Amino acid sequence: MAKSVYCLVITVLVANNVQAFLWKVPEGFSLYSDADQPTDVAPVSKLSGHSRKVGHVLFNPAAENVLATSSGDYTIKIWDVEVGSPRLTLKHTDIVQSLSWSANGSLLVTTSRDKKLRVWDVRQEQPAHVVAGHSGAKSSRAVWMGEHDRIATTGFSKMSDRQLGLWDIKNPKEPVGGFQMLDSISGVCMPFWDDSTQCLYLAGKGYDGLTCNKSRGTDMNSDGNIRYYEYTQDKFEYLSEYKSADPQRGLAFLPKRGLNIHDNEVMRAFKTVNDGYIEPISFIVPRRAEVFQGDIYPPVPGTKPAMSAREWFGGKDGLPPKIDLESVYAGEEPAEVPADHKPVSQAPLTPHAPLPTKKEGEPIKEPAQASPAFRSPTPSMKQQTASIANMASKFADKDDAASPEDDDDTSSFEEIPKPVDRSERQTHVEPKPVEHTESIAISKGLQHQSELAIKSPSPVAEPAKPGPLLHTSSSSTSLNMPSTPALGGEPIQGYLQEIKSLLQQQNQTMAAQSEKITQLTAEVDTLKTSIGERRDRDKDERIKELERELAGMKG
Repeated sequence: MAKSVYCLVITVLVANNVQAFLWKVPEGFSLYSDADQPTDVAPVSKLSGHSRKVGHVLFNPAAENVLATSSGDYTIKIWDVEVGSPRLTLKHTDIVQSLSWSANGSLLVTTSRDKKLRVWDVRQEQPAHVVAGHSGAKSSRAVWMGEHDRIATTGFSKMSDRQLGLWDIKNPKEPVGGFQMLDSISGVCMPFWDDSTQCLYLAGKGYDGLTCNKSRGTDMNSDGNIRYYEYTQDKFEYLSEYKSADPQRGLAFLPKRGLNIHDNEVMRAFKTVNDGYIEPISFIVPRRAEVFQGDIYPPVPGTKPAMSAREWFGGKDGLPPKIDLESVYAGEEPAEVPADHKPVSQAPLTPHAPLPTKKEGEPIKEPAQASPAFRSPTPSMKQQTASIANMASKFADKDDAASPEDDDDTSSFEEIPKPVDRSERQTHVEPKPVEHTESIAISKGLQHQSELAIKSPSPVAEPAKPGPLLHTSSSSTSLNMPSTPALGGEPIQGYLQEIKSLLQQQNQTMAAQSEKITQLTAEVDTLKTSIGERRDRDKDERIKELERELAGMKG
């Protein structure tokens, strides 16, 4: 992330004076060798200016060779590494506990032991905002969330509960949505932000032998875990947790350009274990795809800075150019893309990433229109009225003399055949859903009924009785036949008479069923009464028998 040719290491020279030494990593340098000790590399420069120990160092992410260092002297110094002297000083009232740059390197956020959160306009050497942070006495940390105008902080409450906070730098009076409680572990929580996947990683620090973590259902004596959250809709959503029994003293993440993209590795952490060795931890998305996954690998900052140190100190701002990881995936030289390329690549990062590619074909919408027919095989009267209205509007502008391709589906009223037998029509009605189009798969007699309903001047205003024996939207249009005034005469009257007879039969069947239910209810009541009387008689006989036995025993 640091735009510099230097590798920074802090070395203690005397008890009360710590200097920052700078090393330039040689070409082809490696720690793998057959020798007992690696080859020693001499520092190229040292930075002297603090009066007490240096606690933090961090390169500017956009400007070349601009370095920030914090010290126990309550100051942060901004260095021009090429010159070797501090150019700016940010004064605090207590020891600085953490610092983090904004994406363009113009702002800096810090937390300190005075429980204050400060957002600095660095080149003005003045804080733009000073607000109360976490109220606990233990250390708090802050990280700038990439190109967002948001800051994530971790700290403690007054009850020593670990907390997570999200801050809007435009209105930082209080965290967005308040503080989120994490657990009651006493170790410091270190935040790390991944701008590519929009995830926040929280790594515990140190050993915790006094409390147990019960927030996830497990008890642990050490804090070697790494939780990760997704930033969405201006809040953090918990995703998962890496658990380890080995406590970690420190943690760092590898730049994106060094990941194993072929294995869908999205992050790699390096964890110090017991001050004895460094353990790599890979975070991999479980996918089997054998092609480049652009949704989890948007363009990332490369090795080129956006400006020189002189330009930055002169007031210039800007984001560094990015590289396209697809070129790295293909084994080519990293392809450089503009710095503002990220907003375009954020679209596939949504949970429904593959969907935008399918929107090119509009025919996908056609099955979506037919889906309502599957959910309502027996339409209501309102649906029937709406269905006929839609069909009428479709054919309203057409003359009786239709086009040749419609001749097979149309006929005059004089050509209507005799009423089709109800049982015959039911055998032709398909149970599958039918769309309201000209090609309705029903019998010819029902087609004529639909045409009569379409040519009717107005739909039925008050359908008297529904037809429960009709199971499709196409056949249910026969209920609207009374709306046609004297069109053909006898065929219409025949249909009406048939419907009336069916309704009468149905009413008779329902009356018979009701009478049967009444009879069954009466029989059940009679049985309950007889059972109760029988139990009473049995009890009386038993009591008399016991009285007789008692009298015999007394005699």
